[in-house]
Amino acid sequence: MKRTDTDAVLYPGCPIRNILSRFCDKWSLLVLHTLHCNGEAPLRFKELQRRIPDISQKMLTVTLRTLEEDGYVKRTVYAEVPPRVEYRLTERAESLYPCLSALCDWAVENFEAIMRERGKAAE
Repeated sequence: MKRTDTDAVLYPGCPIRNILSRFCDKWSLLVLHTLHCNGEAPLRFKELQRRIPDISQKMLTVTLRTLEEDGYVKRTVYAEVPPRVEYRLTERAESLYPCLSALCDWAVENFEAIMRERGKAAE
């Protein structure tokens, strides 16, 4: 069982646990944000990895698959040699983005104050 499946099994009727657990992990928001910031243009896997340099190839793959399963990311494979695969946000993800953007803005605005509080707690 995948980590993100746990909430769906334990709390099948809870939209907060079932939906948010799938894109509120360490990497999903960064992937969604990176794809959104690219505008209408899709991104290839390696370009996504370059733009999020601390994500491993395995975690990017797992994250993209999860986002694709839930309909946030569209994966397009081109029959070329070598194969070309591109990723872009779906309409569902674009409709979610204003909420994510507000959360990102809030994080930037409150970052310094939160870091100060963490420092006080560590003393």
